[in-house]
Amino acid sequence: MNRVTNKFLFPLVLLAVCLSCRAPDVVKTPPPSGEFPPENRPETTAPGFAETRPRASVRDEFTAVFSKAELELDFRKSYMSSEAQLFTALYEGLFSYHPFTMEPVPAAADEWEVSEDKKQWTFTIRQDAQYWNGDPLRAEDFRAAWISLLSPERESPYSSFFDIIEGARDYRLGIEKDPAKVGVSAPGTKTLVVKLNAPASFFPAMLCHHSFSPIHPSMIQKENWSAPGASGVWEPPVSNGPFKIVSLDEETLVMEKTARYWDSRRVSLNKITIKYADDPVEASHFWNSGEARWISGDFSWDALTDRSGIQVNAMFATHYYYIRSGEKPWDDYRVRRALILALPWDELRGNIGQPAKTLIYPLTGYPEIEGLDATDTEEAVKLLAEAGFPGGDGLPELVIRLTPSEEAARIGALMASAWKETLNVQVRVEVFPYNRYFAALKEPGYVVGSLTWIGDFADPYSFLQMWRSDSNLNDARYNDDDFENLMERSMREEGDARLATMAEAEKLLLDRGSVIPISHNLAINVVDTGEIEGWYANALDIHPFKYFSFKAFRPLPGVVRHDPSSGNKPVETGNS
Repeated sequence: MNRVTNKFLFPLVLLAVCLSCRAPDVVKTPPPSGEFPPENRPETTAPGFAETRPRASVRDEFTAVFSKAELELDFRKSYMSSEAQLFTALYEGLFSYHPFTMEPVPAAADEWEVSEDKKQWTFTIRQDAQYWNGDPLRAEDFRAAWISLLSPERESPYSSFFDIIEGARDYRLGIEKDPAKVGVSAPGTKTLVVKLNAPASFFPAMLCHHSFSPIHPSMIQKENWSAPGASGVWEPPVSNGPFKIVSLDEETLVMEKTARYWDSRRVSLNKITIKYADDPVEASHFWNSGEARWISGDFSWDALTDRSGIQVNAMFATHYYYIRSGEKPWDDYRVRRALILALPWDELRGNIGQPAKTLIYPLTGYPEIEGLDATDTEEAVKLLAEAGFPGGDGLPELVIRLTPSEEAARIGALMASAWKETLNVQVRVEVFPYNRYFAALKEPGYVVGSLTWIGDFADPYSFLQMWRSDSNLNDARYNDDDFENLMERSMREEGDARLATMAEAEKLLLDRGSVIPISHNLAINVVDTGEIEGWYANALDIHPFKYFSFKAFRPLPGVVRHDPSSGNKPVETGNS
């Protein structure tokens, strides 16, 4: 789903807090109606700090703080986790995420049929689905958006997600020029037909992702959704979600509820303000003062005077380093394997999160595979010699690109030391600011980079597809025929056989030295779930804005609490 940098690198000072926290228990998925019976509501665990911040005085306006980064409003180009969160307010596909379970629930489509061979899906778009400007939502808007995203010239980050659709891969690679050969059609105004290459029970979960959203006809040819239009004035994108953008600058984005949204009666908030802060201390002050109700980005532990809202939960995510294999000699798996075997794994994984030996977070039904945790310097030296570099002679300089975090510096230093001492590899570290880092990973001139990847849905495919040789997410430039064959085979399988094949593909990635898993991340947010309804800790750390609302005040027995929304009226006292 999403690339992130330092938000999920868990600092040691918070680790003690985390130990008293847990991920939500698995519960039965509430019905698609969106109602949450008490027995199905998640139990959120937060540290027992005193609550000192003021309550919200306006109960239909919500402010959140995100870390500052270059904002991309065009979901065809987006890949940041903060953008994925924002898009839950602006865009809506055929399905959307349930706010707690992350299971798909009906969204722009209210009916669908699946063919007997499970390869053709026919969706009916809601009759009352509209864009915020009042234009009706059409099936053609989905078809045109998907074809546009698949355009070879666009190189959309998530275009490989569409490979499950008949003809999509050949079209995005430029092998097939005719968009009509892609298995998506709109035979009626409200009818969308999608043909898959193979049965895919997880298809509705994929369709929750923002890359499967529709695009208004006026936006389809527009390349820069953040630039001024022909009039010289910036106009917000015409979108079909529950909110629309009303103002935007470098510091603040403001959205308002749209009455045109088909399910507007369920939307409690009238206004959402996103503040972008590049200083964790500044973000913490927004929270302390009560100006913000949620910190989704970085915050300062020391500056946070009210820690009652810290929420920690496990995520379907992994922080890892990768070794690029697009150029010699790093294309030789023996060289990469030698680098892997020389690493001090316990030291690398010593400081953050849940140590990860594998790329994919353990999933129910997914076979357990042997991960990476063995250091074997003798075998590393032997492999390097077999590859033609005895004692490291002839190896070019190895460049590691890092973010400016202390944890990245620590890990980079450990890698450099191990590779120099064991294999005589000359290492140089390059540090890029957060707002430049992902662009730097797209540029040549380095060998090792790092990412935190959050799965877009609870399936191994959401991690493995990015290692396909033709994936636009394949920054490692990994290209392995054996891996490709396994991924192709998994696309034709179902159930346990499919999971077993994907586990085999993951094992190949690990054994051939392309990925260095460090930790399975913990999501850290600051939000008062005693005040905010509809925000639930979940494995994807996605929180659909549609469901947010303010809870009624409920003072504890014998406790007097002032409700700022009551003005000068007498304060309310809890019953004993």
